[in-house]
Formats: sequence, C-alpha cells, structure tokens
Amino acid sequence: MTTIDDIRDNFSLLDDWDDRYRYVIELGRTLEPMPDAEHNAANKVQGCTSQVWLSRKDDRDASGEPVLRYLGDSDAHIVRGLVAILLTLYSGKTAKEILSTDALAIFDEFGFREHLTPQRSNGLRAMVDRIKSDARRAVEAKV
Repeated sequence: MTTIDDIRDNFSLLDDWDDRYRYVIELGRTLEPMPDAEHNAANKVQGCTSQVWLSRKDDRDASGEPVLRYLGDSDAHIVRGLVAILLTLYSGKTAKEILSTDALAIFDEFGFREHLTPQRSNGLRAMVDRIKSDARRAVEAKV
C-alpha cells in the first residue's frame, strides 16, 4: 500500500509537471474499485466540476475510537488521482487523526495550488470538507 511519504518521495523525484500529472493519474488507477451501487447521489461530492463519489464505512479501533474507511471514484483521470492521494491521507484513520491532518497544506507542499485549475482546486476543497465533516460527526456521535 502506498503511503503519503511514498507519494512525497516520488513527487520529489519528478521535476516536470507533465510527469507529475502522469504519476497522479497512475495513483488514480490504484484505487480500489467502487461498486456501481456506490455511484449514487448520497455519495456524490457537491462542488466538484467532475463527478466525484466518496463512500464511507464507519468502524472502530481497538480503543473504540471511530475509524472512517473510504472508497472513492471520479470520471476524470487527474481528479481520480487526487482522490487516491486524499484516501491515502484519510481512509482507515480515526476521526481525530482526520481532523488533525491538513490535506490542503500537503497538496500545497506538492505544488498543486499553482498547477490545478480553480475548478479542480474548489473540487479538492469540497472533497476535504466532506471527509472532515464526516469525521466531525463521528467524533460528536461517539459520546
């Protein structure tokens, strides 16, 4: 399984943005397939120009903390790669870990702010907001 540190290391080896885009597309190809039934209105992320779906399965870790597991998909190759990076950061993590991880800062570190269209940047924010909102609800529901 690819980690965010693997992605960071691979990005550092690629100087050209065409190569980086190809790498992001390749990451998208590694996503676990999302069943057709999960491509529904409830899982669709609003605010994305491309179609993006995130389905969530809630779990608990050994200490009872909520853990969120995601499947993701998009009809756009680059966006599918962005989903893969987000799921590397967030899927399988506790809600508290998700809330303490700043995905947008990591995407900025990779240089995406300068290389994504405004529409894709807005879509990326919408995906992060959706996952963070899920995590906040999971923490609040724990009681």
